Amino acid sequence: MSARETALRVLTSCRAGGAWADAALKAQLGRDGLFGPEAALCSRIVYGVTQNRLLLDFYLSAYCSQKPDHLQPPLLDILRIGAYQILFLDKVPDSAAVNTSVELAKAAGRGQAAGLVNAVLRKISQNRDSLPSISEQNEARYLSIRYSHPKWLVKRLLILLGREETERFLAAGNSQPPAAAQVNSLRGTAEELCKSLEAEGVKADFHPWLPDCLLLSGTGELERLKAFRDGAFYIQDPAARLAVMAMDVKPGDRVLDVCAAPGGKSFAAAIAMEDRGRVLACDLHEKKLKRIQDGAERLGLASIETSAADGRRACPEWIGQFDAVLVDAPCSGLGIIRKKPDIRYKKADELFSLPVIQHDILDNAAAYVSPGGVLLYSTCTVLPEENGQTADAFLAEHPDFSRETFSLPFLGEVPGEITLWPQRHGTDGFYICRMRRQARKL
Repeated sequence: MSARETALRVLTSCRAGGAWADAALKAQLGRDGLFGPEAALCSRIVYGVTQNRLLLDFYLSAYCSQKPDHLQPPLLDILRIGAYQILFLDKVPDSAAVNTSVELAKAAGRGQAAGLVNAVLRKISQNRDSLPSISEQNEARYLSIRYSHPKWLVKRLLILLGREETERFLAAGNSQPPAAAQVNSLRGTAEELCKSLEAEGVKADFHPWLPDCLLLSGTGELERLKAFRDGAFYIQDPAARLAVMAMDVKPGDRVLDVCAAPGGKSFAAAIAMEDRGRVLACDLHEKKLKRIQDGAERLGLASIETSAADGRRACPEWIGQFDAVLVDAPCSGLGIIRKKPDIRYKKADELFSLPVIQHDILDNAAAYVSPGGVLLYSTCTVLPEENGQTADAFLAEHPDFSRETFSLPFLGEVPGEITLWPQRHGTDGFYICRMRRQARKL
């Protein structure tokens, strides 16, 4: 199986079955037995086509007699794969991109369309230095096509950030950030981990401002690394780790992670607590708890327990029992577009119900915070209605809670809440709000 054939299977699965690109890619690479350079090329094509879909369709429409959305599947996916290689992959000869796309069409039972694929891709190749320009008269339409983000999101960002920073955010959404390895300080130092990884052929650099964090490249499958199998680190974006740092948990604390899967924040809390105390990691879906349990075992974290629980339904036995409660709520995920590029294609109306869900989880979780304890609310999105506005609504209904200043590396003193942005902080887009419950009056 070739990289391009596997890429087509992944893109077809995403389009026809609604699969997420990252999960579908990992599964298909395993099924097709791809590894090394072929797996890398396949991954690059899948993510590249997904990240640049609107722009690719714009160029395809200029040289194809049919509108892209009128083409029979999987022809459109095949044309996108070919066009992406021509326009973005300098190491792939145009002739190879064209010819392999023609063969994909034939192998997919679309031999009668092979001529169309050949003609359209050759025109793009011949005109790659004089491609049609996108009109800038409509600012939102231009940015939407240029960076392949939905127009509704571009309009929102223009209001929030202005033109220059919106463009920087969109460009960041099409970037490929390095994997961030958070050091399990209970099993070694960052310096020791760096040496171990480099001995296995992985390039590891110290994060510029987050302690016990290494930025990795050339990892391949993590499971092959001895340092990973030995529990020396786990993968987590710096923004998510900052959310746990904002809780400022201590050894002996009782911590509840309400929406814990896949478990990174529970791991960070347990390590910060020196694995002394209790971390109860919950998720609505019981099957996701196995991943948390396996991760905790690999990292050697005995303080982590798991429980299947709906964050919106009360558990009477938990009321007032936790020093810190973390609500990393379900959200639109618009802050992690660079890692899950297909999130951008969600329809705006699919997101309207999220603030209600977020509010309900916060409202329920508040009861679990002991008097004087901390409630930490976070999301991986940048929309105010899911972030500050949700926190405001919660605080208006819970006068016994108030925002509280906290301190973070690089950022210094934070007045209760912060939105992290990839173009500003080099992290995922992320919201963090720390709230303190009043202590009982004597």
